[in-house]
Amino acid sequence: MTGKMQQGKLQIELPENIAEGIYSNIVLIAHSPSEFVFDFVRMVPGVTKSKVQTRIIMTPLNAKNLMLALKNNIDKFEQQFGEIKSTGTKIEKPIGFTEE
Repeated sequence: MTGKMQQGKLQIELPENIAEGIYSNIVLIAHSPSEFVFDFVRMVPGVTKSKVQTRIIMTPLNAKNLMLALKNNIDKFEQQFGEIKSTGTKIEKPIGFTEE
């Protein structure tokens, strides 16, 4: 991805191979004083070994901005499509998105 500042506008290029996306149903999050590390994993039922599909590393400020942007988008989604229901039960082993 390349970005250029031009007359106050950020131009972002989305290469075709990146535009396809990567499916993930688990994210492992770790942090240090200077960075947050997000490891996105795809877990398949019946398979005991999974691998990290991609790793994203951000500053704490950018991680917080991501959290706020995600909350904003979830709020908009729920206004349009209704509340995203959680199972509400405690799961011993993580199945979806988790934090460390």
